[in-house]
Amino acid sequence: MKKVYLAFLWHQHQPVYKNPNTGIYDLPWVRLHATKDYYDMVAILDNYPKIKSNINLVPSLLAQLEDYASGKAKDKFLEVTLKAASDLTEEDKIFILNNFFMANWDTMIAPHDRYNELLEKRGRETFRDWNKNICKTFNVEDFRDLQVWFNLSWTDPYWRKNDKFIAQLYSKGRDFTEEDKNKLIQKHIEICGMVVKKHKELQDKGQIDVSVTPFYHPILPLLCDTNSALEATPKINLPSKRFAYPEDALWHINTAVSYYQNIFGRKPLGMWPSEGSISNATVDLISDTGLKWIATDESVLFNSAKYLNGDRRHLFKPFKLNINGKNLDIIFRDHGLSDSIGFVYSKWAPQDAANDFINKVKSIGEYASSICEAPLVSVILDGDNCWEYYSNDGWDFLQALYERLSTEANIETVRISEYLEKFPPSDTITNLTAGSWINGNFGVWIGHQEDNISWEYLAATRDFIKDHFNKHPELKGTDVEKEVLNNLHIAQGSDWNWWYGDDHSSSSDGEFDFIYRQHLIKIYEILGQEVPAVFYKSINSAQNKYDKIIKPQDFIYPKIDGNVTDFFEWKNSGYYEIGRSGGSMHQISTVLKSFNFGFDIKNFYLKLDLNKQNISKPLEEYNFNLVFIRPLEVKIVLKINSNKQIKNISIVYNGQETIEDSVKANFGSSIELSIPFESLKFPCKYDNIEFVVSVNEDSYEVERWPYQSSIIIPQPDENFNFLNWSL
Repeated sequence: MKKVYLAFLWHQHQPVYKNPNTGIYDLPWVRLHATKDYYDMVAILDNYPKIKSNINLVPSLLAQLEDYASGKAKDKFLEVTLKAASDLTEEDKIFILNNFFMANWDTMIAPHDRYNELLEKRGRETFRDWNKNICKTFNVEDFRDLQVWFNLSWTDPYWRKNDKFIAQLYSKGRDFTEEDKNKLIQKHIEICGMVVKKHKELQDKGQIDVSVTPFYHPILPLLCDTNSALEATPKINLPSKRFAYPEDALWHINTAVSYYQNIFGRKPLGMWPSEGSISNATVDLISDTGLKWIATDESVLFNSAKYLNGDRRHLFKPFKLNINGKNLDIIFRDHGLSDSIGFVYSKWAPQDAANDFINKVKSIGEYASSICEAPLVSVILDGDNCWEYYSNDGWDFLQALYERLSTEANIETVRISEYLEKFPPSDTITNLTAGSWINGNFGVWIGHQEDNISWEYLAATRDFIKDHFNKHPELKGTDVEKEVLNNLHIAQGSDWNWWYGDDHSSSSDGEFDFIYRQHLIKIYEILGQEVPAVFYKSINSAQNKYDKIIKPQDFIYPKIDGNVTDFFEWKNSGYYEIGRSGGSMHQISTVLKSFNFGFDIKNFYLKLDLNKQNISKPLEEYNFNLVFIRPLEVKIVLKINSNKQIKNISIVYNGQETIEDSVKANFGSSIELSIPFESLKFPCKYDNIEFVVSVNEDSYEVERWPYQSSIIIPQPDENFNFLNWSL
């Protein structure tokens, strides 16, 4: 086979968390991802000199790292950590109990006995008033250990191997001292200062390329013109006020390039536009900076080059953009392979995951070599968010992968710039359909009512700024103008709208909404003008926020035939829609589309709806699982045969899998199941049922929903019907 070239592009990004009024970082993720991801993701390459890679660093992240490294940055989590455990107020204690378990429970808490003990003591379901009572059961030593463990769990295994003090803390495990805690935080600050230096070191050695993103991570095409959203989604519901300020997009681009040059002593060669978002107008702006290449998703390629007829072989070669006489090289992300690392391999054995990845790259090389002289596989994803779902923070997987790649004769990892220099593109695209890496459109950031309100606020503020400075030309070029525009540019970041609408949700939605509006409010305050009253009201208020998990409203009695035979049979069931959930990552292709769930007094019911048009493999290669977590760990496994009929259903209890005849199932337009509670062997009395739905390919999990949590429903009893109808 021909040699296939592999380009990893790890995207490292955080929005601005600093409150413009207090100067305090409202969320700690810059610091905690620095200690867990940003340094070690590049430091691991010291052990694999044959591996070349590409790291994308967003300037808004770099500026905040610099703030932490200088000792100037403070965040709420840092302040309450540094406070002596004996001096914690009740408010401090409630804050700690609410927030200091914000880590993946399976991979970052459960492996550590003391941390897991503290989680169990607090309880897995919690809310403020309950924590007010719980905090009375925690003594000073409990709170001090929790202060340490939250920050220690966000300290990468790399430091456990390479820093004696960090290793000692892990070994000690409990009964930490105030000195331990303070020294750990000092290590965090030191690591923040080491991130850029390590990237510069490896870039100077020629092992990595560092690319950039527009400064505060805006969706460039929408800054140029919100109407560009119509190109990929002609019927999208746009904001009532159009936003069209290409000069703002240009500021983000030029300032990012200048910032990079100041830090690294050279001009950047490439750019990952925020969320892979590009358009004809943005290419025009980017090309003027001297950048050589940009990257986006495969969906943008096939939306733009209809003449390719979706032939995926063309995905594995670079193209030249020639837009109105402006030129840039462009590569396209394979979102299947990228999603495998982001969402699938975390549940696999590391060596098996590495082997699967290598085999897929090889098969792409064979598949694409008929039209590509040197096939290029581009794997582009966040270089931080996925690792908390892997055991050992992904180190076992990355080591297995890099070891294999270091010895593979037919796969060569490359810096994108060196590949393009050696194999310049021969095909040209002259017109782009504006889009992003998510579904090839901008639906995550515009179109939903909350997204559109956000854009309307931004447009009104931008028009206000323009009008104000036209009336007061003496303010132009002053520190006042600089401060106003800085708040505006921060508000143009993509992250705020990521959390608006029903696409994504997290426990910090309120904080993101608050920070966004504070930057708009600050602009009016700086200029001494009255703030629009509506800016003080939450955009994602509780009554408007989409609840991604709809709980059952009443007993249901569906006919288990695989089809909706009666409109009312699933009407009062619970409901979960795939794709309208998740946190800072977004899975593109899924086997499941949605599912309904419910019960009567004797049975649990589940209806699975599939993304049939998006499933690339035969259904018999998948297992569909209903995984009960509480009150007992029990798994129902359903398999489908080649005739699209139920092949068999088994139950896994205490690690033993047996065929279960009592479970009824049928596959028609949907998969429907009925499971008698007595088959689950639950105890007679318990508080809640907790479960997830997952999909396996062979023996490996490829999907789990909800991705970051679970669904919790009460134990069914005769009063359930009455209680719901009497609310």
